[in-house]
Amino acid sequence: MSLKSERRAIHVDQSELLCKKGCGYYGNPAWQGFCSKCWREEYQKARQKQIQEDWELAERLQREEEEAYASSQGAQGGQTSLGFTKFEEKKSNEKARKVTTVKKFFSASSKSVPKKDMKEAKAPSPSLTRQYSIETDRVSKDFIEFLKTYHKAGHDVYKQCKVFLEAVHHKKESNIDELSEFTQDFYQNTADKLQMYWKVPPNKVEEAMDQIEKFIMTRLYKHVFCPETTDDEKKDLTVQKRIRALHWVTPQMLCVPVNEDIPEVSDMVVKAITDIIEMDSKRIPRDKLACITGCSKQIFNAIRITKNEPASADDFLPTLIYIVLKANPPRLQSNIQYITRFCNPSRLMTGEDGYYFTNLCCAIAFIEKLDGQSLNLSEEEFNRYMSGQASPKKQDSDIWDADTCPGVKQMHRNLDLLSQLSERQERIVTEAKKLEKDLIDWTEDVTREVQDIVEKYPLHIKANSQALASIDSENVEDDRLPPPLQPQVYAG
Repeated sequence: MSLKSERRAIHVDQSELLCKKGCGYYGNPAWQGFCSKCWREEYQKARQKQIQEDWELAERLQREEEEAYASSQGAQGGQTSLGFTKFEEKKSNEKARKVTTVKKFFSASSKSVPKKDMKEAKAPSPSLTRQYSIETDRVSKDFIEFLKTYHKAGHDVYKQCKVFLEAVHHKKESNIDELSEFTQDFYQNTADKLQMYWKVPPNKVEEAMDQIEKFIMTRLYKHVFCPETTDDEKKDLTVQKRIRALHWVTPQMLCVPVNEDIPEVSDMVVKAITDIIEMDSKRIPRDKLACITGCSKQIFNAIRITKNEPASADDFLPTLIYIVLKANPPRLQSNIQYITRFCNPSRLMTGEDGYYFTNLCCAIAFIEKLDGQSLNLSEEEFNRYMSGQASPKKQDSDIWDADTCPGVKQMHRNLDLLSQLSERQERIVTEAKKLEKDLIDWTEDVTREVQDIVEKYPLHIKANSQALASIDSENVEDDRLPPPLQPQVYAG
């Protein structure tokens, strides 16, 4: 492997993480680079435009049909049949060219699955169903207790949640993007009502929205996570296969500023990997975001300890990519899509959760487009590593046979490490002796220079030949001064 002398760290400008409309919130690749708010606005505009175009097309087709029917009344039988046939062909072509719905434009991942295949899907195991039921009951009790502190507003919120869940139950056959839009509308309307109608403070509104998300998504999780009507599972397998093929990527290739030889740093790397893997076991979008945030904080701490200074954004993204490659989290794309579709949008638009989630999306996009130039490798080297013909990790161990005992390998690695430490110690002792000699020479040079100066400019102290005189000796007007006062005694 031949790396270039000048390495380029992975860099993403912070402005690229923000909404491309310039509102200041974090954008998301799933929303075409917009934030949740701007994407919904663009979505509504496009949908209204699509509806208008559909109406115009329907009206035009109806007029053409009426004109064809009217003209066919006065025409001959053969000509009528021929004209009507041409009209039907034209009509079918127009319908074939009709633009698909705007939801499909924004999310090309949705596609229908035959009902027969859906019925053949495996049902969850009884033990898993019981576990979900227990968790659902617990969340319901906690939610009711929480709403008691909101009094009448809490009662209204609980009623709205029940109505929403009932509506979703009747929409189970709907497209996943329609359910996502329906859920986001519910979040927005509930938050507005709490703040505008019930006059709940903003911090309490955010707390209530977290509990509402937990309550409804605990019930909807098994229906909306990785639904069979999407290709989320296919994307999961593609990403996992891609990450497995990149198992040879080293921290040096990504310019990762983390030293795993430090025990504390190694522990943080393991915790970061654990956090990102545990994301798949959570059912609530907020809890999945918490796993991403926990992983990111472990990364920042590992970088800080390694560099003995605060980590920067340019240090964070390469390390996050390295952690994702090492962890290969299960159902990564499904979790990202689930969070994007059903998380409280305010969490993805602002705050540390939104920042870390946006960086994770960037890391996944980088992994999907990773090439030799990104790792400072030639195209030939990159292809050989991807095909398994060579591996940079095997170059140092080519001298060992495949059946060599791991303990012997470790012993030789330890001996090499001791040899390196011995060489470092010898260098330190040599440098220390050199420093000591330099100090002695410096002292002698300073002493010699002082002596030369003293000899060149000797110090002569002249003795004072004049005797000490009275303090008033130079005062020529002493004889004019009055005599000093003498104490007198008066008889009383």
